[in-house]
Amino acid sequence: MITNFVEELQWRGMIHDVMPGTEEHLMEQIRSAYVGIDPTADSLHIGHLVGVMMLKHFQASGHRPIALVGGATGMIGDPSGKSDERNLLDEDTLRHNQEAIKEQLSRFLDFDSDEENAAVLVNNYDWMKDFSFLEFIRDVGKHITVNYMMAKDSVKKRLSAESAEGMSFTEFTYQLVQGYDFLHLYREKELTLQMGGSDQWGNITTGTELVRRIGGGKAYAMTCPLITKADGTKFGKTAGGNIWLDAERTSPYRFYQYWLNTSDEDAAKYIKIFTFLGKEEIENLIAEHQEAPHQRALQKRLAEEVTISTHGVENYENAVKASEILFGKSTAANLKALNEKTFLDVFDGVPQAEVSRGEIEAGLDMVSALAEKTGFLKSNGEARRALKQNSISVNQEKVAEDFTITTDDLINDRFVLLQRGKKNYFVIRILD
Repeated sequence: MITNFVEELQWRGMIHDVMPGTEEHLMEQIRSAYVGIDPTADSLHIGHLVGVMMLKHFQASGHRPIALVGGATGMIGDPSGKSDERNLLDEDTLRHNQEAIKEQLSRFLDFDSDEENAAVLVNNYDWMKDFSFLEFIRDVGKHITVNYMMAKDSVKKRLSAESAEGMSFTEFTYQLVQGYDFLHLYREKELTLQMGGSDQWGNITTGTELVRRIGGGKAYAMTCPLITKADGTKFGKTAGGNIWLDAERTSPYRFYQYWLNTSDEDAAKYIKIFTFLGKEEIENLIAEHQEAPHQRALQKRLAEEVTISTHGVENYENAVKASEILFGKSTAANLKALNEKTFLDVFDGVPQAEVSRGEIEAGLDMVSALAEKTGFLKSNGEARRALKQNSISVNQEKVAEDFTITTDDLINDRFVLLQRGKKNYFVIRILD
């Protein structure tokens, strides 16, 4: 059953431009649409998620989503929204990246369905690698004028007086290569719609022109707004770099924290874009949040939905437990359940000191652990006072002066967490 895809994206705030007639075209029968994905890394980051969610909604609306990994275009570099050229990749790296990306996409899209609208993954390197330069300029290049290509915003910006770098011929041809992808998929997959970010409009409409001029057909274009943050900082970036979908690059804890820490204004926008929740449920959540903003109902639900979609329920639950550690709501058992990466993420920036394994095996008394061996507290006297005041915890459990730290207290066989009061943390790292 086909439902109204354009209407669904409109209320979610996910449409920037759409070619006239697209909605009617999609309501007639099952259609195919694609989003291009840059394969320069073996993981997607959350900047890719808007395009992925467009494909997910497209499939849910009864249509067939096609994810195009830009193996050929990844060897060139898209000039849109960029000030310089990117590094080019070899074929082995591209193939590895493609497989890793497909695994991540399969968490959102159904590639294995027996239905007509099963998702498809394609790589434009497969049809571009044997296309000679002479064939390309004869069969494709002659149909698009330089005037037409120069009028595109992505080209204008790079050729403007403000751009010191200019633009290579390689990048100038990018829109023709991307346009040819559209034509190829129109011919081979009966594909009639390309979607992407608003900075892709020029490249996408070059494709619709090629479908019209060479294929003699009608094709459509749709773009989503580029995601921004209310405070003006870049979406999907932190001081540590991109927020990746790969758990090795960005732990599920950090991933969860990114969404949990969004502003009220951003959370109300993102929950429509990055979750699959329905309109009524989202409106209720927004109303609930407005009544008690301090409860952060929107952020919690947003973080829950996106983390489960990306990393699964178990990783989401572990991220929640890890988040509660800093609020004193966990036990030593919870701490010991954390893997090393998550533990270090949770206590990023907390002071550390190194102690040899031999000293822990022999048993480290609390006064030494707090003062002489770590410098957490200034002196043995201060350490004893703090212990008498019952303000010291080891792995979030209160201890007295007669407590001894042993190998039984190690988190991940490598760490011990000291704490004074509620907010002063210190990590002992064990050296082998």
